[in-house]
Amino acid sequence: MKTRILGLHHVTATVADAQEDLDFYTGLLGLRLVKKTVNFDNHHVYHFYYGDESGTPGTIWTTFPYKGKGVPQGTRGTGQIGTTSFSVPAGSLEFWRRRLADHQVPIFARGERLGEEVLTFADPSGLTIELVATGRDSRAPRTTANIDAGFAIRGLFGVTLVLRDIPRSLDFLTQVLGFEVAHQSGSLTRIALNGDAPGRVMDLLHSPAEPAGRNGLGTVHHVAMAIPDGASQLVVRADLVRLGFHVTEVRDRQYFQSIYFREPGGVLYEIATMQPGFTFDESLSELGNDLKLPPWEEPSRAEIEAGLPGVALRR
Repeated sequence: MKTRILGLHHVTATVADAQEDLDFYTGLLGLRLVKKTVNFDNHHVYHFYYGDESGTPGTIWTTFPYKGKGVPQGTRGTGQIGTTSFSVPAGSLEFWRRRLADHQVPIFARGERLGEEVLTFADPSGLTIELVATGRDSRAPRTTANIDAGFAIRGLFGVTLVLRDIPRSLDFLTQVLGFEVAHQSGSLTRIALNGDAPGRVMDLLHSPAEPAGRNGLGTVHHVAMAIPDGASQLVVRADLVRLGFHVTEVRDRQYFQSIYFREPGGVLYEIATMQPGFTFDESLSELGNDLKLPPWEEPSRAEIEAGLPGVALRR
């Protein structure tokens, strides 16, 4: 199958407290809240989208804050995204180390992977987050009063898939979705699309002894890949169905159209269109200010708002 995948679109995680999540990703890491809406499959829960100034695909991190909704802590393991990595400028990690330490953020490690410096830490829900310092990212940063362009996040760098068995997942990614092997080092295999630029890579970590993961608080729910348009998405869906994969029907996510399926190692994938984007129902300057609902949820707005926790975007 000739690939139509362009790179990563977004990564979505199940998190705990909504206000802590907002404060961490907008205040501490400097991402922009580009959409405050609800989980379209459970309107009693927020869906926050963070990214660059306009929420460009490849910069987007999204969360479902499920605190108080009866969702247990997740179990991290195989068949999951173990780490989500963001791209920052080369030479910026000391700034980030100090900033994280000043806010009592647990730092797990600082080291090197495939020639680039990496800083690994935990977010408030226990998710493993990385900053990868690279000089290979030309995307415009999202700056704030406390984080200037020399340090600011450019977008997603990639994700790490934790897998019990590598060959089947690797064959699928290379032979079906069009990735190529970019690097191999020990138990780590990096795959990439259209070169190994930030936002176009995934690392496959071979962990044969690790138990299977279980989704819950503090785990990544899925990784989404970007595709140009709905027509290309339907072609990929038909190919996946022909190969025996169980693929959802196209789902309207308001800001993109999506299909979902699990790859051979158990990781949940989404393929999402590039358009229409987050200015579909808000101007660029107003992104993230108001609770946005899809048209089919508007009749229930009062009930939905009453059931969501109060949150404030601290400027």
